[in-house]
Amino acid sequence: MATAFPVDENPGSDVPRCEIRAEVPVPIEAGGRTLTARMVTFSGLVDGREHLALVFGEELAPVPLVRLHSECLTGDVFGSGRCDCGPQLREATDRLADGGVLLYLRQEGRGIGLYNKLDAYVLQDQGLDTFEANRRLSFADDERDYRAAAQMLRALGVDGIRLLTNNPDKAAQLTASGIEVHDSVSTGVFLGAGNRRYIEAKVLHAGHRIALTEVAPA
Repeated sequence: MATAFPVDENPGSDVPRCEIRAEVPVPIEAGGRTLTARMVTFSGLVDGREHLALVFGEELAPVPLVRLHSECLTGDVFGSGRCDCGPQLREATDRLADGGVLLYLRQEGRGIGLYNKLDAYVLQDQGLDTFEANRRLSFADDERDYRAAAQMLRALGVDGIRLLTNNPDKAAQLTASGIEVHDSVSTGVFLGAGNRRYIEAKVLHAGHRIALTEVAPA
């Protein structure tokens, strides 16, 4: 599915520029292949975090496919089945391999951090969903700020993208920060026994573009 997003008259006016700090080619595994990605670090990011860009292919397309992936230690590294983050990351590296960009953002737990995310898991085991648990811990539903992602894209010379996401907030925030989102491309639905309620909550609370019929009980 593809959705166009409008561009503000003066987008990104409050988002400063950042600079590329270093870049290095690194071989990675993606889709059963060994690929070389340029790993790029930055100076001057608005949130001061150590976000990372992986740039795939010999050269970027004029309007490259881009994935904003928020760090998920439990899912990305340990293969947790409580979310769909690990499968989404692996899907993204495969789909971006021929000239896309992956921004790996240090925003664990939708921005609340690893320890707080695990505290939220405790509350989820008591019956709350992932958004209700965040609220019980006095956090917003989603604490993530994507201005740094816009900075990173500009530093890479990218101001127009196709965005690989189901989350409309990513497109809205990037557009407000001066990045033209030409269309939004849905990710797959990675449903497992342990993440059904999590995926349903993303649809119901945050408007993720996943048809609930796809995750309804058989």
